[in-house]
This record gives sequence, C-alpha cells and structure tokens, in this order.
Amino acid sequence: MAVCDICGNDYDRAMTITIDGTDTRGVFDSFECAIHALAPSCTHCGCRVIGHGVEVDGAIFCCAHCAQHVGAQGVSDHSDNDPGQADRPESVGSQPGKAFS
Repeated sequence: MAVCDICGNDYDRAMTITIDGTDTRGVFDSFECAIHALAPSCTHCGCRVIGHGVEVDGAIFCCAHCAQHVGAQGVSDHSDNDPGQADRPESVGSQPGKAFS
C-alpha cells in the first residue's frame, strides 16, 4: 500500500501523479488530495483551478472574470463562435446576495 502525501492515509489503491517536464511527483489517495497539492491557485480569488482556467502573461486565473478584474483584456470563458451562447444570459447560476440551492 502507499501513503498519501497530503493526508497520510495508507491506501491500497493510491495513485502516483508525475507532471511531465518537472520534478513534481506525488502519491495520493484521492483526486481531492491531488488537487490540493498540484492544482494552481487563481491569481485573483485564490480558488484552486481544476478546469481549463485562463492564463495571461504567466498568471493563472480560474475564469475570465477574475483575469479581467486585474486588468486583462480580450479574455473570454467561451467562444463567440459557440451558437449556444446567443440565448445565454450574462450571469448563469447565481445572483448577487443569493446562495446556491
């Protein structure tokens, strides 16, 4: 069995992740621990970037909104060529002051 580098759990189905081209390597018992150790943090809000994210001048952001908040221009979370965007409202999923349900 292998011991998780983050939580110390001795797990018979642990995974070893190596980042190509670097010396970064770790043993993890879950994706949660791997994300905690390896995923970059958004330069603006600090959340872990577990999706594609946005990179501007070497800085990594979780979304175009965070990149724009620090002055990045010309970034978008979606393609203008996506036909599904025509009917999409500006803000999807949440409203200021309201929690997710």
